[in-house]
Amino acid sequence: MNARVTAPPVTSAVTQSLAVEGMTCASCVLRVERALAAVPGVASATVNLATERAEVVSERPIARADLVAAVEALGYDVPAQAVDLAIEGMTCASCVGRVERALAAVPGVASVSVNLATERAHVTGTAEPLVLQQAVEALGYDARPVQAGAGGDAAAAARKEAEEALLRRDLTIAAALTLPVFALEMGSHLFVPVHHLIMDTIGMQASWVLQFVLTTLVLLGPGLRFYRKGYPALWRLAPDMNSLVAVGTTAAYAYSVVATFAPGLLPQGTVNVYFEAAAVIVTLILLGRFLEARAKGRTSQAISRLVGLQPRMARVHRGGGVVEVPIAEVRAGDLFDLAPGARVPVDGVVTEGESWLDESMITGEPAPVAKAAGARVTGGTVNQTGALTCRATAVGEATMLAQIIRMVEAAQAGKLPIQGLVDRITLWFVPVVMAVAALTFAVWLAFGPEPALTFGLVNAVAVLIIACPCAMGLATPTSIMVGTGRGAELGVLFRKGEALQALQSVRVVALDKTGTLTEGRPALTDLIPAEGFTRAGVLATVAAVEARSEHPIARAIVEAARAEGLDLPAVTGFASETGFGVRAEAGGVPVQIGADRYMVRLGVDVGRYAQAAERMGAESKSPLYVAIGGRLAGVLAVADPIKPTTPAAIRALHGLGLRVAMVTGDNTRTAQAIAGQLGIDAVVAEVLPGGKVAAIQELRAAHGAVAFVGDGINDAPALAEAEVGLAIGTGTDIAIEAAHVVLMSGRLTGVPDAIGLSRATMRNIRQNLFWAFVYNAALIPVAAGVLYPAFGILLSPVFAAGAMALSSVFVLGNALRLRRFAPAGAEGGMA
Repeated sequence: MNARVTAPPVTSAVTQSLAVEGMTCASCVLRVERALAAVPGVASATVNLATERAEVVSERPIARADLVAAVEALGYDVPAQAVDLAIEGMTCASCVGRVERALAAVPGVASVSVNLATERAHVTGTAEPLVLQQAVEALGYDARPVQAGAGGDAAAAARKEAEEALLRRDLTIAAALTLPVFALEMGSHLFVPVHHLIMDTIGMQASWVLQFVLTTLVLLGPGLRFYRKGYPALWRLAPDMNSLVAVGTTAAYAYSVVATFAPGLLPQGTVNVYFEAAAVIVTLILLGRFLEARAKGRTSQAISRLVGLQPRMARVHRGGGVVEVPIAEVRAGDLFDLAPGARVPVDGVVTEGESWLDESMITGEPAPVAKAAGARVTGGTVNQTGALTCRATAVGEATMLAQIIRMVEAAQAGKLPIQGLVDRITLWFVPVVMAVAALTFAVWLAFGPEPALTFGLVNAVAVLIIACPCAMGLATPTSIMVGTGRGAELGVLFRKGEALQALQSVRVVALDKTGTLTEGRPALTDLIPAEGFTRAGVLATVAAVEARSEHPIARAIVEAARAEGLDLPAVTGFASETGFGVRAEAGGVPVQIGADRYMVRLGVDVGRYAQAAERMGAESKSPLYVAIGGRLAGVLAVADPIKPTTPAAIRALHGLGLRVAMVTGDNTRTAQAIAGQLGIDAVVAEVLPGGKVAAIQELRAAHGAVAFVGDGINDAPALAEAEVGLAIGTGTDIAIEAAHVVLMSGRLTGVPDAIGLSRATMRNIRQNLFWAFVYNAALIPVAAGVLYPAFGILLSPVFAAGAMALSSVFVLGNALRLRRFAPAGAEGGMA
């Protein structure tokens, strides 16, 4: 449905697009169009009911908020849109805070999250991307919109490579120019023969002039980046790390220039040069930046590997033949061929052939999975030996791989609650550091020993350099990036980064039974043939009869016979005995299958199997008796079998010091039987979906924070209620959408893996924050000279620069240790 309200034509037009929710008919369309056309400056408004979008053309740029207000005044909704910006030029936590505040101030912005490690801003709301971009650029940073979920952004990868190459070049140049400066100045101080050599050859004044030339080349060449960004930020009263470096090195350089060319302006006894301090500081900080750039690249390798899993081409059936086309041209419904060793291009269903697929990139499971007609295949997985023909069911952004990439990126872009502490501190950190440096200079000048001016300058510069808050800004996001990336490799997807922090405080894990602890479908678990009968013969006969039934138990028996390749006899006269069992003739022989009461009615003695049947019942199995030709032929049992990984998962959870509870709608006897087998601590049985929510609330009141694990639609409320909801990836889409964490493999051992990874990541973050904060808090006073009166210890600006660079490299290196995280019981581990 389209309609149009038009104002007079315009010569230059600006077009904006809005999503509008809540429209139901043509009158809604007309109402919205009139409201938009009435906004001052709007030339025309076109609303499409089918796409639920409004296109607005205006004579001049109009605030998006005005258009949104006009629509919402009618009672319709304009949903918040997500905008991702790639931001260049951020170097520390104060940069992050400044960008966040600028973006949050843009009208229409609902939430902002800026990540220093990924150099991305994630903004939700109704603000235009161009306005957001301009807000960032007004601060002096470069910004450009990027597509959310574009983990394989080639331009971004190329930019990072170019940045690393530029840093390598500048570092090499700076080091080559700084080395002779350092040798001339520090060599003459540390080694008497070097001092005599300089005095006997070029002389001290020539040495200072040479240092001036070389240092000037360092500062105006490789070091110019600090001044281009640092001083403009200072003029805007928003100093950052670059400002600290710029002010500190400028002070040392300017003092040295005066000492070299106009020594008479300085008090007697204060004529010294600090060219080597300025040059070495720039070189060491460039070294830190270069190491950071390399380490940052490694933190995002998980996303890069996921993106690299998707092949570029696919062999698709077109026009009666098979042609190779780019992956972007594959459409849902296309048939595609899969050769041995090839990667699956898109999600699909096998139509022909048999093979084994390596699905470890999705599930974290190393064992290949058998595939035949009707089996699902996932894009990015690897075909092993056989050839397959498949029909595409999901392409592009709809594939499982694309969804995984979006989940991981969303988790990496998020901020944990602990990050709020960093944000509050760094808001004032740099201005406070500059004030401390100024105070240091004033105190030394007023109360310090001679030459007081020299002492004041050196210590003030040391304070400025040691306090750069790079490590603070990197402490949390790098650990999140590496931790969530490692989780993806293990088949544990954190849909929300906050789950990383919440999982560490969980005290009880509540588990659904069907499909979570168990396979979720009945299977034949026991068959004991009577004397004179064989297992295969009894199973074939029972399966032949049960093939006529639609009961889930009957299907389990038939599937077991097919799995063993048994030939089933012909069946006639099938009938169901309500409440007792079924009967028929198989191969001309009468067969009856049912409960013990059915056998009693038939006059068949089942006493010899009473103990076996009692054991089966205690194990939550359903025992059935079989009579063939009027004789007892055996007893069998059908049950929903416990997953092979479940016992190990329960043990691992207990090993983590957690209580384990089962919350299920099944009957109490069955639930208690399974709980007894597995060592589960508490059972809440026979509950409806709403009752599961109440059960979680009771567990929380009794024990503390709860994690709930489920897989069905009826688990969605409980998944949302728990502090952390973990969905089995083989379950329903609704359950997965309601969860905070998705276990892609369907194996329950993913739960302790997720909790262990959460604890390791949060421990890593705390280590990083401790280093970043305590390091700065401890060394700023040392740099200011508080140890000098008692111990005569001062911190040279050169060592301050080295320590500052070391702090960032330490934080990044510590975060990268998470890549070695191994699940409990696996080989290796994380140091």
